[in-house]
Amino acid sequence: MNQATQDFIRQHQDDDVRQLAFLGSKYPEVNMPFALDQIRGRKMARVKLPRWASLEGIIYPPHISMEQCSSEQTALYKAELAARLLGLPVPSSENEKESEFVDLTGGFGVDFSYIASRLGVKSMYVERQAHLCEAAKENFGRLGLKNAIVKNGDGIKVLHSLKDLKLIFIDPARRDDAGNKVVSLKDCTPDVTVLQEEMLSKADDVVIKLSPMLDWHRAVSELSHVREVHIISVNNECKELLLVLSARNMGDMEASSADGEVKRAGNLRIYCINDAQSFVCEESDMEASSVKIAPSTLEEMQYLYEPNASLMKAGCFGVLSGRYDARMLSKNSHLFVSREPIAAFPGRSFRIIAVSSFNKKELKRHLSGITKANIATRNFPLSVAELRKRLKLKDGGEIYIFATTLSDESHVLVITEKA
Repeated sequence: MNQATQDFIRQHQDDDVRQLAFLGSKYPEVNMPFALDQIRGRKMARVKLPRWASLEGIIYPPHISMEQCSSEQTALYKAELAARLLGLPVPSSENEKESEFVDLTGGFGVDFSYIASRLGVKSMYVERQAHLCEAAKENFGRLGLKNAIVKNGDGIKVLHSLKDLKLIFIDPARRDDAGNKVVSLKDCTPDVTVLQEEMLSKADDVVIKLSPMLDWHRAVSELSHVREVHIISVNNECKELLLVLSARNMGDMEASSADGEVKRAGNLRIYCINDAQSFVCEESDMEASSVKIAPSTLEEMQYLYEPNASLMKAGCFGVLSGRYDARMLSKNSHLFVSREPIAAFPGRSFRIIAVSSFNKKELKRHLSGITKANIATRNFPLSVAELRKRLKLKDGGEIYIFATTLSDESHVLVITEKA
């Protein structure tokens, strides 16, 4: 990067890149595409990667890579997960081994940098694209990573040459050659269902990062050594699905069934994370539990709860119902109610003001004085937009209305305010 480009980035770091794009002819000595990537990237990093944004000299990738990379919050979670798997209460000292942690699909290097920094062991970043490797070398130096090895190459070929690892991290691409999203692990690149045995012959644990759009039940059924499932949400938006495979205690694993689905003697643990909220249960708990259903009158119910996005994705409603003594409005509504407040409920909590049917007089009485509200629908025939138009309510305010279906199949509005 020449001096003119550096100066341009520094002088225009807060400017609109859409306007700057028209200045190429005015600054012929500036590498304009690169400069725009840096200005746009740092702006995104201020929100997504504040530690990186606070450092001068970090090289940012093109816009699509910035959109797809992990946030600092999710990367820190993975770093602590890696430390737990390695049994490290604090970062360890420099290790004599060639490497103990390997990221086979390095990308922009966000996950690698946080995990390697937390572990403190010699770590290898592998990436096929040379320009990302060059950026990684520069960035890892700026971040103070002393034990990082940057290798430009195919992660699968590199895997063949490795041994005696503690941890492998892999983030397979979830789109096909046409750019369409895939729904099966077998369709991801690389295919971790084919690689799992080799990875576990080289490392004690493997962490696979997947799209939150994938069905975690199906993903688990396609692999033979999954011990943990982590569903990670940020600000109640599901961001990542992590699967932890372990080569340890393999006696817990039984042979595959006739249809190819793995039978597990050991118990699968599911972690539902949303910011500071954490809900952990085991697959056996889910299978043994059942949801308590609320009476359709709701007369004694004073509080309503909406599980966070990770719990909605996990589907462990029976465990949730039993652990917090909360009742679900109906089998498919996924909203819970209780008589007494539940302070630790992992989701949003509301105090019920009124429950209204769709009788015109009843609606008029319960909505009297309400001109705007936050509306959500759960197991309900109308969309939010259709319902808002019918109720003639503006968006926003302190009132939260949940349109849903009760256990007797009646449609109601549960009018609430935040607890």
